[in-house]
Amino acid sequence: MKKFVTDEHQKAAINSLRRLVNHASVLDESDTGKGHPFGRKVVAALDEVLALCAELGFRTFKDDEGFYGYAELGEGEKLFGLLCHMDVVPAADQAGWETDPFEMVERDGVLIGRGTQDDKGPTMAALYAVKALVDAGVEFDGRIRFIFGTDEETLWRCLDKYNEKEEAITMGFAPDAEFPLIYAEKGLLQAHLVGAGTSEFAVQAGGALNVVPDRAAYSSQKMAEVKVVLDELGFEYEETKAGLSVHGKSVHAKDAPEGINAVSRLAMALSQVFDFTPLDFLGKLVKENATGEVVVGKTEDEASGELSMNFAGLTISAEETRIGVDMRIPVTVDKAELVGKLTAKAAEFGLVYEEFDWLAPLYVPVESELVQNLLGTYRELTGDMTEPMVSGGATFARTMKNCVAFGAMFPDTPDYMHQANEQWSVANLRQTMEIYAEAIYRLCGIK
Repeated sequence: MKKFVTDEHQKAAINSLRRLVNHASVLDESDTGKGHPFGRKVVAALDEVLALCAELGFRTFKDDEGFYGYAELGEGEKLFGLLCHMDVVPAADQAGWETDPFEMVERDGVLIGRGTQDDKGPTMAALYAVKALVDAGVEFDGRIRFIFGTDEETLWRCLDKYNEKEEAITMGFAPDAEFPLIYAEKGLLQAHLVGAGTSEFAVQAGGALNVVPDRAAYSSQKMAEVKVVLDELGFEYEETKAGLSVHGKSVHAKDAPEGINAVSRLAMALSQVFDFTPLDFLGKLVKENATGEVVVGKTEDEASGELSMNFAGLTISAEETRIGVDMRIPVTVDKAELVGKLTAKAAEFGLVYEEFDWLAPLYVPVESELVQNLLGTYRELTGDMTEPMVSGGATFARTMKNCVAFGAMFPDTPDYMHQANEQWSVANLRQTMEIYAEAIYRLCGIK
């Protein structure tokens, strides 16, 4: 097997990554406008990566609205896409950083800075993998296009705009997850169940819908009675100056059955103290069930497993009751049928279904040409025979047909995504470049 990636390619990838990390490309809603829908800092990173690509000989294009850009080379109808993103999460926890998050530092074989793992580092690994193929004289049987999004960490409006304006890819991958490969991502549906309010008591508990809440505060009426019920149920809580705080265990919503939902536990206690039908949906029906079985029936498929249903928010005021839910839906399950069941069950408790967000599932069969080539390359170069994966998470791969998530984190790579001191080792960068180069050569190179 020919080695395409050289030490020079590795050095160039690191230098280019430094240029990108040095852009604090965090969404800034206060700085949106024509040409910079997510803020000037985000579009500056987009401009930087397009400039890098132009320097490497790619043809580049930037959306006139500033939502996305792309860089491509080669000719022909076939279009192989690599779906990347230039936006990053904030570094608000800068006190936890040992270095400036937006000035990349190389220390003891590790690259430190916001975006080194998510997703600027893997993007540069893929970009210089293709550059290594070009330098080796490889010709392609079509076009290779790097698609750069700018809104991945929030609402994916960038690729919505791309798909509205641009041609579809033939196949491709997103370098924004884990090896060996993710071939299925469950549908992601977020909604609110809304009903009448009450003046008898009030609740404001929970937070982000994609996280199982580990705290649920209560400071309204009949706290003594609520405390007694919590004790009877054996639920952990603490008394604060403001009232009570029910404890749980936080995990990502995709893994909801592995967590302990503090909002549900609070609702269970409250529903024994107060006679309020909308509350009973959580407190007496759902309780601690996190698979949705008590709401919509057992829901699973062979391709991707079981439904998860995370009730992450509960607001009860004089005006309304609002329950927030995040569902990760098996890839072959019909969304409309599921929503119909949820709507009907919620109506029994005086609640109305209001959809908030929907991401369609990703499913590319394991036996497909794309998966077999990518998986075969990874296994041959690493010796790791781990089976390809199903995920309840979400990557850009699900925005396009015949696209999967392929790397760039190895099974033993420490996960620093979205954390202080985000970092990626030079050794992992190099190995990823070699895997990407060989995989793209097998799928796109003229032998």
